[in-house]
Amino acid sequence: MIVSRRKLIGIGAAGAGGLLLGGCDRFNDAPAVRDGLIGTEELTKRAQRLLVGDALAREYSEADMSPSFRSNGSVSVADQAYRAHLAQGFARWSLRVDGLVHTALDLPMAALLALPQRTQITRHDCVEGWSAIGKWQGPQLSSILARAGLLPTARYAVFHCADLLDGKPYYESIDMIDAFHPQTILAWRMNDRPLSEAHGAPLRLRVERQLGYKQAKYVMRVELRENLAGLYGGKGGFWEDGSDYAWYAGI
Repeated sequence: MIVSRRKLIGIGAAGAGGLLLGGCDRFNDAPAVRDGLIGTEELTKRAQRLLVGDALAREYSEADMSPSFRSNGSVSVADQAYRAHLAQGFARWSLRVDGLVHTALDLPMAALLALPQRTQITRHDCVEGWSAIGKWQGPQLSSILARAGLLPTARYAVFHCADLLDGKPYYESIDMIDAFHPQTILAWRMNDRPLSEAHGAPLRLRVERQLGYKQAKYVMRVELRENLAGLYGGKGGFWEDGSDYAWYAGI
């Protein structure tokens, strides 16, 4: 597992190690080193996928569910359109699916609930060091993409979200291998209740074989793209762009 390219070379020291930290930052920012770390991340992704193949993330029983499940990252959305939909229970909201598809879709909540549903109890592992087991329900992303019909050049699914962090739009992305994994769902229900605002209503991505920061909340739009170049910071996600987190966060 790789979380941050900087952690690959031991960065993160504090206190007396602060002098070393600055030197490591400069070392890490050197083009040759940075390119090497990116190559290592790609090698790790390929090796991990070779080992796990199409295996499912572990699923648990209801008896294993955590008594509480923290809400982290954004816990509310200031956008007025979102707040109006929230007040209406998302009755007039729809999920947009577009980009490299044959048919762009606007799927209201009723249509999403009418799709075959998958329920799974899985462990959420946060990069901050905590874990929790929760129950999720929603349609498989693969069924939504099949309805839209992918063009041959589609390689990434990008999830555009309603919230802002530090004034910047929140987004995440995965490739087609994870998009079509059976446990990758757009969850609208958590622990037998519709998602709360703090946990990402109306939809939250669950890509169970990756760390928690990939589980984007407040999903408004799914865009299919050939590449991630030119999209915000170009690294495929909010934390990847701004905090040097690895794009592939496999566990």
